[in-house]
Amino acid sequence: MSIEVFNRYEHKYILQADTYLKLIEILDSKMNLDDHNKNHNCYTIANIYYDTKDDYLIRHSLDKPKYKEKLRLRAYGIPNADSMVFLEIKKKFNGMVNKRRTNLKLSEAYDFINFHKKPAYKSYMNKQVLNELEYFLSIYNLIPKLYLAYDRIAYFEKGNDDLRISFDTNIRSRRYDLGLEMGDYGEPLLDDNIFIMEIKTSAAIPLWLSHILCDLGIKRRSFSKYGTEYKKTINMHEYTKII
Repeated sequence: MSIEVFNRYEHKYILQADTYLKLIEILDSKMNLDDHNKNHNCYTIANIYYDTKDDYLIRHSLDKPKYKEKLRLRAYGIPNADSMVFLEIKKKFNGMVNKRRTNLKLSEAYDFINFHKKPAYKSYMNKQVLNELEYFLSIYNLIPKLYLAYDRIAYFEKGNDDLRISFDTNIRSRRYDLGLEMGDYGEPLLDDNIFIMEIKTSAAIPLWLSHILCDLGIKRRSFSKYGTEYKKTINMHEYTKII
């Protein structure tokens, strides 16, 4: 069964392709590839981000408050109405990320979000998370705002499932056709040779990994995929108005 509740720190870094290649060569000897990444093949994560009509959740997040939250619908690959997806609440307080999610069929998730039809409990669902999602949907009038997908390679430390490192590339997005079942396409968010690395752990980054980051000159950077796309979209609209 997949993990449905996470409490951890997520440290982010922006890597050029040459640095990425140097780093994964080292990680291959120290960590295990995720089961979806055998032979270094990427897997695709696709998301629909939900927000208010005036983009309150992402605007609030970009102000860097102590507490922020968001809702997204996530699939691995392109789902159909009966495919299992994750509906997630992601919260962050003082740097600690809390993610709570439940499995739902895509059709159940759409009914829940769009029409507030809470699904009848089934064995693949997390009952407590369903209740939290119901409350979240009751306090925000949410609509689909953004499709955002990327290709991922992930590692976990041998003998320590708490430490996970992921690399995301080929980030693409669209603000139309906002359905996971409608296909995987969109405009590129970053250059082709950019990788977003996340180190995810509930504890401190281990010393061996800190030394590797230092040796390669890799420094932590603040980065939000949704936030970057939002700022890019807003700037584009402002540029259009000026013209």
